[in-house]
Amino acid sequence: MVRVTVPATTANIGPGFDVLGLAFKLYNQFTFERIEKGLIIEGCSEVYNNKENLVYSSFVVTAEKLGKKVDGLKISMDTHIPVSRGLGSSSACIVGGVYGANAFYSGGLTKDEMYKIAVMIEGHPDNISPCVYGGLTASMIEKERPYAVGYNISSELKFLALIPDFETSTNEARKILPKNIDFKDAVFNVSRVAVLLKALETGDMDMINIALKDRLHQIYRGTLIHEYDDVRAICAEAGSPALFISGSGPTLMNITKDEKF
Repeated sequence: MVRVTVPATTANIGPGFDVLGLAFKLYNQFTFERIEKGLIIEGCSEVYNNKENLVYSSFVVTAEKLGKKVDGLKISMDTHIPVSRGLGSSSACIVGGVYGANAFYSGGLTKDEMYKIAVMIEGHPDNISPCVYGGLTASMIEKERPYAVGYNISSELKFLALIPDFETSTNEARKILPKNIDFKDAVFNVSRVAVLLKALETGDMDMINIALKDRLHQIYRGTLIHEYDDVRAICAEAGSPALFISGSGPTLMNITKDEKF
């Protein structure tokens, strides 16, 4: 039996579109057991109880890379990461399946090798990177190879997830984005990513509030989130304006130092 624990993540963090990611202390746990034949999946809704399940399909991809054939497998899921809320539930499933297969078959893959497999399955590294390496990360892809680097983050900062009771589609959230952007908007975001990383390290809330601003995606994706502008206004009026869309939404993430906010 193999048990894998993987964290929830947020991506983008304001100006860091498709680049920045952060892991949280909220986890899914997946247990893998050998059975005589077939597939048994426990702990998930019926719609995911099949071979299209992302944990299982990622397990199979990794097993094939190890030269193994998956005959009989039971997967038990203890999930706490909300699905389709912008908190990296898909990345958690992928990383869980990749790590599970490597441990199940004693594959000996390194963390970097498993990271590459997971990014290949997901298609982009922004959530996968913090899910694999933990903490605050920045990612890029060069010649189809993913890279990730880590950054320090102040222990004083608290991330408050405002999770609504509706879902958003990642595909729809991408379709709504413009195909072209102004050069000045690109410069606006690049400058703020650089400053934001330092502000998150030092815990400088004034600088975080400024550096979280974005012109590439949130002004468009915000239209898909009910009462988005109202929530922003409420947080600002309460003295905590450091708000950003988590991933493609609909969860909104507020950065604060006040645990009681």
